[in-house]
Amino acid sequence: MSRDKAPTVKFLNVTKKSPENPQSATILQNISGEVPANHILTVIGPSGSGKSTLLSLCNLLISPDEGEVLIHSKEVREWTVTDLRRRVGLVFQTPTMFPGTVLDNLNLGVKLQGKTLENPEKWIEKVGLPPEILKQSANDLSGGQKQRVALARVLANQPDIWLLDEVTSALDPTAAREVEEWILQLQSKENSTVLWVTHNLDQARRVGHITWLLANGRLVEALPTEEFFENPQEDVTRRFLIGELGGIQA
Repeated sequence: MSRDKAPTVKFLNVTKKSPENPQSATILQNISGEVPANHILTVIGPSGSGKSTLLSLCNLLISPDEGEVLIHSKEVREWTVTDLRRRVGLVFQTPTMFPGTVLDNLNLGVKLQGKTLENPEKWIEKVGLPPEILKQSANDLSGGQKQRVALARVLANQPDIWLLDEVTSALDPTAAREVEEWILQLQSKENSTVLWVTHNLDQARRVGHITWLLANGRLVEALPTEEFFENPQEDVTRRFLIGELGGIQA
């Protein structure tokens, strides 16, 4: 698949302080980097290194304290929340199902825009589920089905940037690989840009075009994925990849 190299997401000296202790605790510090259009960025690092915070900055769940986050060359705070979240979809580690049917859940995002979802069967089939599931209670689904419905709910808004936060970590290995494979197929068809946080190094290597390592709130290494795993430039990265965290503390 050919890919436009223009950055879809760009971080410029982004710092985010802890809301509980803004004077002394920093979650992210001076993060700068970019994600080209139609690429998958995998973000890895110890727990507490700021990975989920990085995603949350991209759709205004939170705002940076310093620096800028650019979405399609426009600073994130210049977007209206509705427009931004239509362009930038976020799927969490634990999918939240709202009361009602699967169809009710799919309709949620477009309803907030004052629209009606057309052809809901198309969106549920995109994630490998049968149209009949639309009538089922969302809370009766399996974990893997809920994760797919959560992804379909985001896709129904037709975002061109997907933020995936540990979306397979709560699933058994078989379901995790199924969801992973569907995401890759959909990303390829939709030519979407993906920021994918994962603790699974094998997964990061399988799915990523670019990989970042965050540690202590800093961007330690940013390389094409194969180079990242085969020939990391930083000693911190090499130690992290073999499980020797050393000075990298959560």
